[in-house]
Amino acid sequence: MKINKLFLKIPRDAGWLLPGLEVKRWFVLIITGAVISAVGLCIILNLRPIFKLIDMSVKVTQMLPPEITGWSLIAIGALFFFTGWLKANYSILDVSNERNRHAVLEDLYRRRKLNRGPKIVAIGGGTGLSTLLKGIKKITNNITAVVTVGDDGGSSGKLREELGVLPPGDIRSCIAALADDEDLVAKLFQYRFKDCAGLSGHSFGNLFLTAMCSITGNMVRAIKESSNVLSIRGRVLPSTLDDMRLVAEMQDGSIIKGESNIPESGKKIKRLYTEPDNCKPLEDAVWAIHDADLIILGPGSLYTSVIPNLLINDIAKAVNDSKAKKIYVCNIMTQPGETDGFSVSDHIKTLINHAKYDKIIDAVLVNTDLPKDLIAPYKDAGSEPVIVDYKEISRMGIQIVQKNLIEDKRFEDGHSSFVRHSPSRLARIIYYWYRKNEKGKNK
Repeated sequence: MKINKLFLKIPRDAGWLLPGLEVKRWFVLIITGAVISAVGLCIILNLRPIFKLIDMSVKVTQMLPPEITGWSLIAIGALFFFTGWLKANYSILDVSNERNRHAVLEDLYRRRKLNRGPKIVAIGGGTGLSTLLKGIKKITNNITAVVTVGDDGGSSGKLREELGVLPPGDIRSCIAALADDEDLVAKLFQYRFKDCAGLSGHSFGNLFLTAMCSITGNMVRAIKESSNVLSIRGRVLPSTLDDMRLVAEMQDGSIIKGESNIPESGKKIKRLYTEPDNCKPLEDAVWAIHDADLIILGPGSLYTSVIPNLLINDIAKAVNDSKAKKIYVCNIMTQPGETDGFSVSDHIKTLINHAKYDKIIDAVLVNTDLPKDLIAPYKDAGSEPVIVDYKEISRMGIQIVQKNLIEDKRFEDGHSSFVRHSPSRLARIIYYWYRKNEKGKNK
């Protein structure tokens, strides 16, 4: 949350007096201590001239109304103290200009405010999860992203095969999304080398995480240290440290192995499973789910981003048993090769069937508005809007939350670009739903 708007009618330095910063209480303590110490010092040193000065000041002030005199002295003293306190702190922090000073105040306000936010666990992978994280990091700092590690294509796949590390691609995207300086870090982490012998196709972030993994000994420590370096809000955890591979059994009985190969088969998926079939969950991920106030599934590719996490039995069981509010963000469009012809209820049923638990979703968030100029190009690619079948979803006992979720970005000619979830809209709507249901529960 940015606090620039809070300073529209007050001086920037006065922002230090805003509620929630836990600063004013220390002002009072410092002033009280200074006054008591000053009085004690005067008594010990028997500073009669000071007593006489005070007596003379009292006689002078009696010539003016006491309200004017008193408030004037309080204002002058407070101004001197506040200015000195600010200058001392800026000197200690080595803050040299006004812009940096405001950044310090904004960072303090954000951390104090967001540290009190709900504990949110977001489960998924790919672009969908990183999009969600960009929004919810403005609501709370208590974020845990549980990320699938089934990717075997592109740069991640090469590093996985050649160096034996967990695929870093989705983890990299989540770290970039949660970083304080999102734009700069995202550009750095997503930068791909081109026409470089040995590096072509690799992103800097993937190489960075791989190097950190080699230095620290495992991917969890590599993520933690990378997160500290980049000062991310929250934490990113792989769902498992096992070498998990996705396998799909198709409707015609054929078996397709590898996340990157499944959507390309052109066949309808019957079920998804992993090799090995009993992957061990990361314990920190399980504990985060148990401790969560809110669990978000998706958005993202149903079979290759969301479901892989739930194929780990302890992860699915933790979600099922958790007392947190649980919401699934359904995709706006069907995905060729994965969810052709799927309605919203089909997405939900597929999630529940693969998780093997029926209490993993309390509500589903669906999009209500889709610009007509976007439908045609997607239809040509074999994708269409996901139909909201209200009766079937209600029959399942799942609440429907519906809003316009699309990122409003357009080309210069006025036409929309792509169907993408808006990070800010996603976060705002999910948080509103959570707060509304929390209030209802506490009544």
